Amino acid sequence: MASKIVGDKLPALHFSRHCRVWAARRLLAIWALVLVAAPSYASDSRSGFLEKIEAGDLFEGADRIGPVEGTPPFARVYQGEELRGYVFLNSDVVSAVGYSGKPIHVLVSLDPEGTISAVKLVKHSEPIVLIGIPERRVVEFIAGYPGLNVREIAGRARDSRAVDVISGATVTVMVIEDSILRSAVKMAKALGLGGFAAARADAPKVERSIDRSVEGTADWATLIGDGSVRRRLLTVGEINDAFAQSGDAAAAARPEPGPPDETFIDLYAAPVSVPLIGRSLLGDAEYELLVRGLEADQHAVLIFGKGRYSFKGSGYVRGGIFDRIQLVQGDNGVRFRDRYHKRIGDVLANGAPRFDEISLFVVPKEISFDPTEPWRIELLAQRAIGPVKKSFLVFDLGYQLPEKYVRIVAAPTPEPPPQPAAETATATAEEEMDEIPLWQRLWENRLVDVAVLLAALGLLTVLFFFQNALVKHPKLTDRVRIGFLLFTLFWIGYYAQAQLSVVNVLTFSNAVITEFRWEYFLMEPMIFILWVSVAASLLFWGRGAYCGWLCPFGALQELLNRLAKWAKVPQIRVPWGLHERLWPLKYLIFLGLFGLSFYSLVDAERLAEIEPFKTSIVLKFMREWPYVLYAVLLLGIGLFIERFFCRYLCPLGAALAIPGRMRMFEWLKRHKECGVSCQTCAHECMVQAIHPEGHINPNECLYCLNCQTYYWDERRCPPMIMRRLKRERRRGLKKTREKGGATVEQPAAARAETVA
Repeated sequence: MASKIVGDKLPALHFSRHCRVWAARRLLAIWALVLVAAPSYASDSRSGFLEKIEAGDLFEGADRIGPVEGTPPFARVYQGEELRGYVFLNSDVVSAVGYSGKPIHVLVSLDPEGTISAVKLVKHSEPIVLIGIPERRVVEFIAGYPGLNVREIAGRARDSRAVDVISGATVTVMVIEDSILRSAVKMAKALGLGGFAAARADAPKVERSIDRSVEGTADWATLIGDGSVRRRLLTVGEINDAFAQSGDAAAAARPEPGPPDETFIDLYAAPVSVPLIGRSLLGDAEYELLVRGLEADQHAVLIFGKGRYSFKGSGYVRGGIFDRIQLVQGDNGVRFRDRYHKRIGDVLANGAPRFDEISLFVVPKEISFDPTEPWRIELLAQRAIGPVKKSFLVFDLGYQLPEKYVRIVAAPTPEPPPQPAAETATATAEEEMDEIPLWQRLWENRLVDVAVLLAALGLLTVLFFFQNALVKHPKLTDRVRIGFLLFTLFWIGYYAQAQLSVVNVLTFSNAVITEFRWEYFLMEPMIFILWVSVAASLLFWGRGAYCGWLCPFGALQELLNRLAKWAKVPQIRVPWGLHERLWPLKYLIFLGLFGLSFYSLVDAERLAEIEPFKTSIVLKFMREWPYVLYAVLLLGIGLFIERFFCRYLCPLGAALAIPGRMRMFEWLKRHKECGVSCQTCAHECMVQAIHPEGHINPNECLYCLNCQTYYWDERRCPPMIMRRLKRERRRGLKKTREKGGATVEQPAAARAETVA
């Protein structure tokens, strides 16, 4: 009977494998074709933006736009031969980097009197606008700026001023507002519009720099007394009065509870790249580490505070942006991202009080920040006035570096720079070589985390290489797996925020065909290490090493399903025919995202939200309700169908499975009876990666090792049970012979079994 079954199944098995090999080759061919043939796209230039707009949209009656000229770049707008005004791109004049890390491009036009005549949003990559907030709301928001004069803007006080912000898009809207207003003022000054005198190139100048000869340390009282550290204290009474005077009745109707003299926020700021201030507040060791990490003409500020209101905000996550604070100097503003942030444990100046939050921020090199000139920290205070709506006020903490830290030198008349001597050029080259790149400093700051992750990866590698010794102990294997999944979820996922995503694959692919820079990918040490480990593991174990052991969302699904089984939640086994037709869905999703990314990476990243990783792991479910509902729905289905998302929808799993076909080893053992006379492993596989014919589909296998515990188990695996019984019979017959002597006659059946 067994031979008949084998004979019936061989043609089908051969055909099925042939189809899978054919499909895999076609998928690889399509992927390679898209990668080779896809055009490299570049962001629009300012000329491209101007070509898409009519002169009449900027000034009524205007009929042409002149060529781009000047620094900062602008173009003149004419009506016939009459000059009507000027148009420029905000991102060419000031920093306009939004939450996405990319500029928000807005065209702004000024008339000769310095009045804004038109504002046009032309390009952005803001995820909240691409996904959640309709773009028309942002367009309606910026429609209120035409008619403002640069004199009015320059003289406007921001302190305690209400800010009109679209709920859910705080950073995006404030970046747009700041960049429009500051770029208008800066361009008006450069062109001499609105009563501003154009800057004279021959005007006498002085050079102000930090006097690094002022060294030593100072205690807290001295730092506060001489203005080295500046403070802004807001009480509950003051914040309530400010909202009451803002004219927002809804905000005034919801006052902050508590005594009026209770601290709402006690905020402090200081430039710690100034030697004496930095050593006093950070200590010698932390200051020296900071200085080694700073590039030439780069600076850092320390922002710290206490009270019931956090200047960081509860919505801050790794990879995100601090939306409640902004550093402003003149026409430039910068919102800090987490890559420029470091937590500090304590302020070390003698006599300093304890603070709830202490953050060290490095000002990005591309931002022109001069600590010797006045600057300020803008604090955005918010108050909920509805389920999803908030009211906002801006408060300033101004800073002026005390003159004792400043060295003033009259700038000489500029002359053609002399050719450097060979010795000077060599010294400069050596200094540049000594500079520590930013990515390296980021790695140094996370050495402990890197060591923990490397140790975990090393342990997992040892487990995989010596899996045969482990899987012979099913209970130990199960406990090791549960422990590793808990580590993956809580340490790799929630602590280290190292959840990989298909977005990483799309970004890497686009970088390869456009402008590839290793420094960009080295900025996130944990993500980089995981990707390197994934690349190596694909050659040995396919996608299963990551998907089955190192994916935080996968770990969350499996742990919840284990709890569901413990609670006797009924499990649904998808019929094989339906299952075999559903698992290709994830490959179609991935190929769609992959192809779209070469046309529009922004659109591909938006559609990559099919992954619930950002909602459930990165943001810890602190997100708008549709995203939370989607993630919870997938996890809910996973209570009944184990690893449902991994099986059928995960584009990252598909992206790993395709190159995983190149694996060089087959580690998972199978009996000749598997799929012929035994279906035990196939029924126990949590993702149904074992075909009825008995072979394991490596594209779907998550390498949980469950089938391997069965392979060696002499109590659960039918082939092993038969071998154990035969072995026990042989031992029993041997004992019988020894007990009865050589004359004991064995039964015919026993003799036959012994011979066999």
